[in-house]
Amino acid sequence: MNTRINRILSLLVLAFFAGFPLYGQISPGELAKVHSHLEGMSNCTKCHILGKKVSHQKCLDCHTELKTRIEQKKGYHASDETRGKECVACHSDHHGVNFQIIRFTKEKFNHNLTGYTLSVVHGKKACTDCHKPANIKDEKIRKKTFTYLGLNSTCLTCHADYHQQTLPANCTDCHESEAFKPASKFSHTRAKFQLVGKHQSVPCVACHKTGIKNGQKFQEFKGIKYDNCLSCHKDVHNGKFGLNCTQCHSEQSFSVIRSGQSFDHDKTDYKLEGKHQKVACNSCHKTKLTNALKFNRCTDCHTDYHKNQFAKQGVLPDCAHCHTVNGFSNFTFTIEQHNEGPFPLKGAHLAIPCFTCHIKGNTKNDTVWSFREIGKRCIDCHQNIHQSIISEKYYPGGSCENCHTEARWNSVTFDHNKTTFALSGAHAAKTCRDCHFKKGNDGVAVQKFNGLPGQCVGCHNDIHARQFENNGSTDCNRCHEQGSFKPASKFDHAKTLFPLDGKHRDVPCGKCHKTIQDKGIAFVLYKIKDFKCENCHH
Repeated sequence: MNTRINRILSLLVLAFFAGFPLYGQISPGELAKVHSHLEGMSNCTKCHILGKKVSHQKCLDCHTELKTRIEQKKGYHASDETRGKECVACHSDHHGVNFQIIRFTKEKFNHNLTGYTLSVVHGKKACTDCHKPANIKDEKIRKKTFTYLGLNSTCLTCHADYHQQTLPANCTDCHESEAFKPASKFSHTRAKFQLVGKHQSVPCVACHKTGIKNGQKFQEFKGIKYDNCLSCHKDVHNGKFGLNCTQCHSEQSFSVIRSGQSFDHDKTDYKLEGKHQKVACNSCHKTKLTNALKFNRCTDCHTDYHKNQFAKQGVLPDCAHCHTVNGFSNFTFTIEQHNEGPFPLKGAHLAIPCFTCHIKGNTKNDTVWSFREIGKRCIDCHQNIHQSIISEKYYPGGSCENCHTEARWNSVTFDHNKTTFALSGAHAAKTCRDCHFKKGNDGVAVQKFNGLPGQCVGCHNDIHARQFENNGSTDCNRCHEQGSFKPASKFDHAKTLFPLDGKHRDVPCGKCHKTIQDKGIAFVLYKIKDFKCENCHH
């Protein structure tokens, strides 16, 4: 086949240069009508590659609408049945003007290969019922004499919008492709107006009226008012009870009146507010609704939960002094009111929830709110961790306020100058715990306030291994300041047995005072007993 084409193309070239027509002798045949504009020797290369067969790519360069579909992997020409095939394998030409390039058996065509599966109803339609210019949106494709391209798979491509753009365009959200009516996939639970009670048995057309819009039959589904019952129902009371029918009626039946809701309680001497609005009528009206009730005080209906704790001279204040009708757990008792009592709230006490101090008992059935005689001293509520550890003169009657404030426990105001050990230097920057709380071998901190030694070695290790001990006591203050242990600023070598003079004044301390080991303890030897020159100089 390729050899034959090569010969034909060679003759075409010869004919062109010889100046006489050989087209009628070498053409394989006339082109089909749709390609007739390509007749002529000069147009051969628009489909053929010189010396080769018809080019698949050249076909797609002309038929751009198909090229786009194939690149997008859409439609029949991107299906498994045609993928990888050359165009000429199915669409050959040069068979005459009336030759049909597009040929297939419509009845046997598998429409699933197009990416759009035909339902039973759609399968009964003729191809031209859908594939017609009126349904093609692309103007370029629509100009073709006939094509199977250009259709959109949405319902409104072929079908008129019955709802006239009042509802979303995706018809399959509500309708089945087998039958448009009824809208079997629609559920009223997706609507803003939920059907409850009797509304569930009302025919759709009772609310969704059918009429004519823009000259077409139209049923109204969107924009129907449902703000109140009167949008659909007639007010048989003629406005006497307002517009809100649900105050008295329910959606179950108009003949059933909501319990207690048919009466406007505001017309009485007691307006229902807060929690009282949810109380059943018979909870207060034990007998007839018209019987007079006492309501001047909360205790006319409610039991005094606090059991006379707030009674003064036999008179019980009303609950409204602290509580509201929105619930007993909501109280209005303020800090200012609390501060008028015997225990004003200050410091950290301001942040403590009421129940921390006022609830006694730790079980659900044993919980009692206590407000009287619950303690005024710190130790009435707080554990006295010091007990008898601190001397009475610094801690009279276990009074925490002598050292602590109500702002926070670790804020201590104790004046240490009142003791025998005034704090100065680095000691003044230490916390009480640094000296008075020491961990034992078990890791538990042990307090110690009384009997603490006043000497440095009582708290600090003697790094000099008792070299400077005098009569069983070492006075570090002879050489060191309390502000900083190093350097030993108060030490004067001139007062020792070996005053420094001459070159000795420039010798570093470590040259003479070496670190030694004695009984497993390493320390710098300062107490040198022999000062002979040969001991240091060789």
